[in-house]
Amino acid sequence: MDTRDIINILKKLPPCHLRLLDYAQLVLGEDGEPDMHKVTFYAKEMTEAVSEAEAYAKATRSVVEWLKRLAHSQS
Repeated sequence: MDTRDIINILKKLPPCHLRLLDYAQLVLGEDGEPDMHKVTFYAKEMTEAVSEAEAYAKATRSVVEWLKRLAHSQS
């Protein structure tokens, strides 16, 4: 497997949309600061979205480490 193969594989990955970004916007008040009533209302969904984002970050770190090992093994 060479670099071009890896690039082609990565290009085929679907985009990832993290719900946490949606909730970060949703809970803002008119003044641009977090509205605590909205934060409380969406707390359960936001907690799930944080877990989703953490899992995505962990998987991304894993892929980055794998790519680094692969690159070093081919040099």
